[in-house]
Amino acid sequence: MASNIGKKKILLVDDIETELDFEELILGNEYDIITAKSGKEAIEYFTHGLIPNLIILDILMPDMDGWETFGRLKAISLLNEVPIIFLSSVTEKTEIDRAYAMGVADFITKPYDTQDLLERVKKVLEIRQ
Repeated sequence: MASNIGKKKILLVDDIETELDFEELILGNEYDIITAKSGKEAIEYFTHGLIPNLIILDILMPDMDGWETFGRLKAISLLNEVPIIFLSSVTEKTEIDRAYAMGVADFITKPYDTQDLLERVKKVLEIRQ
């Protein structure tokens, strides 16, 4: 088993477990992956001191959607500098524009190319170093 010491931490937030599993499979070799199945669960991580290097967040989730989760995460002062990527099946230009206006680091639409996902995550992390 590979060691995660020194790897950057990514929090994946999606209500669909198979999506989380697939994203973890793609990113897990290069990054330390933490998963949350809801916005509420993601926010709970931060009450325990978890500060990831990046958050990848779905928009379409029950109870607390990605828009609300984004706003709540950004309201936590320790997370102001943590980049957030939306990874969503939302494809409407107005919604993508809304996301960038809110301050997302990137917006990746599902379905996505795995190599593209890796490259875009790496780029966002390099910019934020």
